[in-house]
Amino acid sequence: VQLQASGGGLVKAGDSLRLSCAASGRTFSRYGLGWFRQAPGKEREFVAAVSWSGGSTDYADSVKGRFTISRDNAKNTLYLQMNSLKPEDTAVYYCAVSGFGATTRVLHEYDIWGQGTLVTVSS
Repeated sequence: VQLQASGGGLVKAGDSLRLSCAASGRTFSRYGLGWFRQAPGKEREFVAAVSWSGGSTDYADSVKGRFTISRDNAKNTLYLQMNSLKPEDTAVYYCAVSGFGATTRVLHEYDIWGQGTLVTVSS
């Protein structure tokens, strides 16, 4: 069972990035998925979550209106479209699979984690 996150990079403030998270080894179509991020010297924080069907989403206030989470269960892949990026969005972004079908913001309710992809936003 493995999650592979990709799509990070160095961008300027106002730019966009699309993160992907490909799952292998099993299907996660029955489980909620989420994105978290961890900036240097800070704790890992919730960014966005999507329910098993993709019909329900949840966002941290800091990214609401700028980020969009989506999933393609046929491809076993999770996405995070990030627009209007700000320097404070700089962090390592992690994708994760929860033990529930609904969305959740609770870190310890996520059982499987990807390795993270670094997003750096310059001012």
